[in-house]
Formats: sequence, structure tokens, C-alpha cells
Amino acid sequence: MTGVGGVFFRAKDPASLVAWYEEHLGVPVNEGYVVFPESHDTHWVPFSDDTDYWPAEKQSMINFTVRDLGAILAQLRASGVEVDDKIEDHELGRFGWATDPEGNRFELWQPLER
Repeated sequence: MTGVGGVFFRAKDPASLVAWYEEHLGVPVNEGYVVFPESHDTHWVPFSDDTDYWPAEKQSMINFTVRDLGAILAQLRASGVEVDDKIEDHELGRFGWATDPEGNRFELWQPLER
């Protein structure tokens, strides 16, 4: 792991919540979510409370940044960790997912080289 790429949590009104934090704390907002560029692009993102991006019974999901997504996913699989077969490539980099022993889904993000 190279750091925390983001913290994602459910909110009844994500846009209003982000706006509130922008107004009251001066957090930097980019396309509807908070990005902390001085903290290596750490993201703080409220999702709709009915999101299916992670299991409904869990309130939040954490995103870890990694140098080599393929290598860490292989290492997790070899250790018997439940790993999602899906890998997504986006303009921000590559993403993969796994689940810890308590059923918490977490996201792994290999940011694009800068």
C-alpha cells in the first residue's frame, strides 16, 4: 500500500453535504466530491445512501492506493482473500476490489503515473 486514496460513505444528500463542507470548512471540491491535493490526491466522497458500489449493510468503504494493482490482487488471492474478478480502467487509473474477513469491501487504486 502507498496510502489512503479515499474514504467513501453513504449520505442522504451527497451534493448538499459536500457543499456544506466546502462552505463551512473550506474543503476543496472537484466535480461533486472533495479532493485533498496536498495529501497526494486523497478523496473524501459521500455517495447516495442507496448506492450499490459496496454492500448495503456497510456504511462506508475505504480506498487504498497501490503501486501495482495486478501484483497486490495476486498476492491477496494467493493468501485466500476474497477478490473481485472485475478490474476497471478509468482516467484516474486502475481499480480493483477485495473483501476483508468481516465482510468489508475495500477498493485498491493504482493511480496513473504523473
